[in-house]
Amino acid sequence: MPRPSPAPPLAPLEPIRWADDHLRLLDQRALPVVTADVLCASAADVADAIREMVVRGAPAVGIAAAYGVVLDARAGRDFDDARRVLAASRPTAVNLGWALARMAAVTPRTPGALLAEAQSIHREDLVQNLRMGELGAALLPDGATVLTHCNTGALATGGHGTALGVIRTAHRQGKLAGVYHTETRPWLQGSRLTAFELMHEGIPAQVIVDGAAAHLMRARHVDWVIVGADRIAANGDTANKIGTYALALAARAHGAKFMVVAPSGTFDLGCASGEGIPIEERSVDEVVTVRGQRFAPEGVRGFNPVFDVTPAGWIDAIVCERGVIVAPTEQRVRAMLG
Repeated sequence: MPRPSPAPPLAPLEPIRWADDHLRLLDQRALPVVTADVLCASAADVADAIREMVVRGAPAVGIAAAYGVVLDARAGRDFDDARRVLAASRPTAVNLGWALARMAAVTPRTPGALLAEAQSIHREDLVQNLRMGELGAALLPDGATVLTHCNTGALATGGHGTALGVIRTAHRQGKLAGVYHTETRPWLQGSRLTAFELMHEGIPAQVIVDGAAAHLMRARHVDWVIVGADRIAANGDTANKIGTYALALAARAHGAKFMVVAPSGTFDLGCASGEGIPIEERSVDEVVTVRGQRFAPEGVRGFNPVFDVTPAGWIDAIVCERGVIVAPTEQRVRAMLG
């Protein structure tokens, strides 16, 4: 049976918009209930927005930081001060440091040259995502059932998405029989943002609580678990949203394959393995409240790591815009990235 013709693309979701004298960031804390922008006029404003989760997703954080440098350059503020305040906003996602390093390499560091570089980073991310979407979709069998975690779509990137970009492309190709996505505690990026994006594009999907993933893989066959990444070490160990490690364990137990999708800027070849990846820990208030409503007893203690590391040996394929690394090892990672 021939595959259906792909539907025309809808108006893109734009989490990051440059507006000459300021940066407009779609406030992802408020979605999907409220659509509102946060305006940033300085690098410090952008750093606050990154820290407070107005903008999130490793590629999007890097893009926003690049524009933050431009804002300070236009105001005549010191480049190194801007770079330091942005670099300190979140420690795990390597795309942040990668984007700032690209901005630091611009000569001369005029506002115009810096803006051109930031816009180039933004455009390149979309092109990379479209390429990764094609490469990742090619790994899926016809009639595939997939599970994804967190939000890795247009809201987390420069457009289209990484892991969710693969799902978007596969859907347009008519390859998917089922899509599941986790709620992704504690910020609920899956039930708020991934659901919002999938519904925006008319992709049928079902949300599950995080703890249901292993049961899903046993009760309803899953072909691939597809996730993004915030940092990939030289040996292929991958840091991603907390809960990814557990999904890899469940996938291995139930015969599902495991795919990581991330641009080449997410690789950190200076980090030998996952042991060297810093894991951000945030306030326990994020765990015991939802939209400011507390549901746990006052004074309860907690532990809130927001990333974990999946060993390379449990990853079947890493997809980046340069190609696919099957059964990643340090040798294969370095061969792909040069």
